Amino acid sequence: MTAVAHTSRHVPVPPAATVRTQVTVPLRFPDGYSTTADVLTFHGLADGKEHLLLALGPWEQALLGADPATGSPAGAAPLVRMHSECMTGDVFGSERCDCGPQLREAVEQIAGTGGFLLYLRQEGRGIGLYSKLDAYALQDTGLDTYDANLALGHAADERDYTAAAQMLHALGATSVRLLSNNPDKAAQLAGFGIGITESVATGVHLSAANGRYLAAKRDRTAHTLVLPAAVEPSAVERSAGNASAVPAPAGIPDPADLLARVEALVPALQARAADTEAQRRLPADTVADLHGAGVFRVLVPKALGGFGMGADTYAEVIRLLARGCASTAWTAGHLMEHAWMLARWPRQVQDEVFSHGTMPLAAATSAPAGTARTVPGGLAITGHWRFASGILHSEWALLAVDLDGVRLQCLVPVPELELQDAWHTDGLRGTGSNDLLATDLFVPGYRTLAWEKLAAPDNPGSRIHPEPLIQAPIGTLLNLVAPSVALGAAESAVDLFRDRLQAGGGKNPVGRQADSPLAQARFARAFGQLASARLLWTDALGAITTAGPGKGPDPTEAGRAEVRLLLGLSADAAQDAVRLVMAGSGAGVHRLAHPLQRIQRDIGVLVNHPTLSLDPILERAGRDLLVSAAGRFRSGTSPA
Repeated sequence: MTAVAHTSRHVPVPPAATVRTQVTVPLRFPDGYSTTADVLTFHGLADGKEHLLLALGPWEQALLGADPATGSPAGAAPLVRMHSECMTGDVFGSERCDCGPQLREAVEQIAGTGGFLLYLRQEGRGIGLYSKLDAYALQDTGLDTYDANLALGHAADERDYTAAAQMLHALGATSVRLLSNNPDKAAQLAGFGIGITESVATGVHLSAANGRYLAAKRDRTAHTLVLPAAVEPSAVERSAGNASAVPAPAGIPDPADLLARVEALVPALQARAADTEAQRRLPADTVADLHGAGVFRVLVPKALGGFGMGADTYAEVIRLLARGCASTAWTAGHLMEHAWMLARWPRQVQDEVFSHGTMPLAAATSAPAGTARTVPGGLAITGHWRFASGILHSEWALLAVDLDGVRLQCLVPVPELELQDAWHTDGLRGTGSNDLLATDLFVPGYRTLAWEKLAAPDNPGSRIHPEPLIQAPIGTLLNLVAPSVALGAAESAVDLFRDRLQAGGGKNPVGRQADSPLAQARFARAFGQLASARLLWTDALGAITTAGPGKGPDPTEAGRAEVRLLLGLSADAAQDAVRLVMAGSGAGVHRLAHPLQRIQRDIGVLVNHPTLSLDPILERAGRDLLVSAAGRFRSGTSPA
């Protein structure tokens, strides 16, 4: 187990603080215990915070080194507890920590012997209340209390006891008996010139909810805690950098369960496919089904209510949806990806867009980039953005703009934009990929982000969330959408072709078409092209999902070109399979009501998307692979 290192602060005695006020306050706790405290406030505390000192019991005698029972000199020192504020534990009785019971215990112990309780305004080991609650959410994903702080960009423990030493010096308490299990407190006080005559351990306040928390304190920061075997040490071992070994929180399916949910949607999507195309958007029932299955949560980090799954599950979800409806798969794939993009933004934006419990739906478009100019508080943006897939179902739009040669992304509420009904196409009609317009639209500064920073592995969200995919290059998921839709749609087409060949009747003079050698040969060719598409897609996916900590493709130019090549060839093979199916299915499949002609048109639009434009993919891949990786293919090894 890795320890969090703390060193004593060998620094001069801090600047003097002085007593500001002293007032007597009667105390009564929920269990009925009562006592009286002299509460002191101070001038000149180093951090300017409103820390308190509660003087309890015969504190004057203890301060003078007298035996509280007899009043005679005994060489004793006041008993001191430095208690960091914990609103959840101290006030609301949270059982996720042991702070509330420690506070109650400390008051009674100090009152019995004389001394001071220093109530320090250092919530969440110094990171603040909101950040502490964010850390709780990360702990629910498997991180321990220290790693959760680190994942949020904080130190494991940010507490500073300078003000505590100032308060003790102000009362002349240069030697104390310290009531604590935390060795860092003693080290810091000693560094500020406070002698520790005795270390007094606090009790072990174990609950069903704080076992891992206490074990982490013991194992990571050497707290003097003796815990029962029930919390030793397996829970902490799982949390120390191995979140994948921790069971998923309640409500989060495993990938197999999620894919089963998605597969169950396919018949309904097939039944609605014609209506989806006619409406030129996803029907309300389809959007509700996608929400209900958790589709939009797939990539979102667990701390934001998502499932925190990887690129492989994402691609499989799109492929399955495409077996029901290509427009639905395309739209859902991008909305899933854009929720993942929102999780890469800084905390303020995440708090805004993920605050309602449901997954935020956002369209994103960069073609062409708009223009921006700086105004007080943010930017004024102008542009006409095309191809905003899913915009009819979105609350937000992610828009590319240019500011003095720097590319930025702006996050804008959809109602603030003008929508132009421009998506009149022969395929993927149900995606509703309409245009967006704005003129001098104000965007506050916190909702703008440099594209270079957003796209980088070290993006703001990567400092908050532990899921590896949040560090992947931003193009990783975009490049998966079109080939995954093409593969799923082609699988559906081959299934329909099989059913048609195996059905009897019709104008076929020999009975079932499946009995015709020509039909058998055609089906074999279509099946082979589909198998090729699937193998190429699987190899590309393997190259993406096994490529290291960021779960992104090989970062070299040749590595990226190779993945793009595999995906492009996969979609090309999928389109060939559909062509073979259409050519062998007779004139009836060209009726607008037949699903095969819709699949043909949808794939025709897909392969014209920039991510699947085969000519530039072949040219770049050929150049890069000949220069950088020629031997890989000659050796017969798999490119993935």
